[in-house]
Amino acid sequence: MAATMAKMNQLMKRRDEIEAEIKELGDVLESQGGVGMKGPLVDAEGYPRADIDVYSVRHARHRIICLQNDHKALMKEIEEELYKIHAEARIEKEKAGNQSPIPMEIEDTPREPFAIVDRVDEGSPAFSAQSLALKVLRDGISVSLTLKPQPWSGRGLLGCNIVPLTR
Repeated sequence: MAATMAKMNQLMKRRDEIEAEIKELGDVLESQGGVGMKGPLVDAEGYPRADIDVYSVRHARHRIICLQNDHKALMKEIEEELYKIHAEARIEKEKAGNQSPIPMEIEDTPREPFAIVDRVDEGSPAFSAQSLALKVLRDGISVSLTLKPQPWSGRGLLGCNIVPLTR
């Protein structure tokens, strides 16, 4: 389990680095007259625009596209590692002989947070909250939720991004 968590932390660090670089490159595009990813690089007469650094814009656009592809692959790898972590935890729980889950309403013992949900996609199973019992801390308030992992129109089975909590 420790090796899996170490790999997960490396993946999360790489994800943060990619997201930071994408943001920096987005700032470059915004500094060039807000040209963004789709704005024209030529004027009405078909000549390169004189008010922007066309090379910098093309380079930033290319790099953002490459990083977005890397990010997509990395997120898939993170999802697979989460499945491994949960499978290992399930096996450890079975080995310990604790196979009967304790209903949330009965459980009074406060638990330490182990992960952060840093994104929830609108219209996803996580957004509508169905059958998997969870207790989350939302804006400092303990909230009980239920989720039902299922296919939906977006990525994954929940529609939220769960990352390990680092202290």
